[in-house]
Amino acid sequence: MRDGIALGEDEARELWREFSAHMDANKGDMAGFARLKGWHAVAPEYRQGKAVLLVSTTAAAVTAVAKEVGKPRAKTSGKNGAPPQGKRGAKPKR
Repeated sequence: MRDGIALGEDEARELWREFSAHMDANKGDMAGFARLKGWHAVAPEYRQGKAVLLVSTTAAAVTAVAKEVGKPRAKTSGKNGAPPQGKRGAKPKR
């Protein structure tokens, strides 16, 4: 999603590929990826059991996305809308 608007499937898949490649090369550097693309912020989120990448191109868009994030969504089995993590919600061992 870019500024609260869903991207087309091909565009979304390409964005995920670019984001994943950047994150593999630069662990945890979401701000760097956003900067590289000329955006304000990028953050992954789970929605209805699927990973969604939220892109905010401006600071004002961050507010719009925050409002979108606060909307009720289909329930998931994890805490706070997150996917379940192992037995009884415990975090998996690494």
